[in-house]
Amino acid sequence: MAMPRQLTPIPDREHSLPGRDREMPVPEKHLVLGTPMEGPWPEGMREATFGMGCFWGAEKYFWQVPGVYSTFVGYAAGHTPNPTYEEVCSGWTGHAEVARVVYDPSKVSYEALLKVFWEVHDPTQWMRQGGDVGTQYRSVILVAGEDQRAEAEASLAKYQQALSGAGYAEIVTDIEEVGPFYYAEPYHQQYLHTFPNGYCNHGFCQVGYKG
Repeated sequence: MAMPRQLTPIPDREHSLPGRDREMPVPEKHLVLGTPMEGPWPEGMREATFGMGCFWGAEKYFWQVPGVYSTFVGYAAGHTPNPTYEEVCSGWTGHAEVARVVYDPSKVSYEALLKVFWEVHDPTQWMRQGGDVGTQYRSVILVAGEDQRAEAEASLAKYQQALSGAGYAEIVTDIEEVGPFYYAEPYHQQYLHTFPNGYCNHGFCQVGYKG
């Protein structure tokens, strides 16, 4: 059963931490792909942003997808500017931990990324993934434009049908327009490449997504 939504409220802007103007330093190169971690991106590249629990494992699955140019983790869908990890974990910034994916749509489709999103976390858990509990671990797709929104909504309906047919619960994933993105601290970037035996609570979840 999904956790009651009213038990885990996201603070509004007025009650969020104030944050700061100083931006987080960003490593020059992706540790696995060797590509830049800041734009401008090569012509034709697009961005996709997903919140699906701890961002260490989320990023790892996306950097393995052929056609993905770069990945990095950060904080989005909240209010506090340039938050720290500790502030996000306090629940008083409104942010979700997210993985951002820079991809070449001529080599990999947005739906292929959505397939990864659905299959490697549990989208029926409200404000948590397993033992990771809090608003920062919520399931969310942050869309850039109406085309991504339409595909995300269609994929949710498709995956809900598959889950329901297998006896699983209702998807609680939010689909929202992407807003400001703040890079996480450098040590979080490609964390599971640096520490291959590090904590990861992601893996194949419940039912496959059929594109």
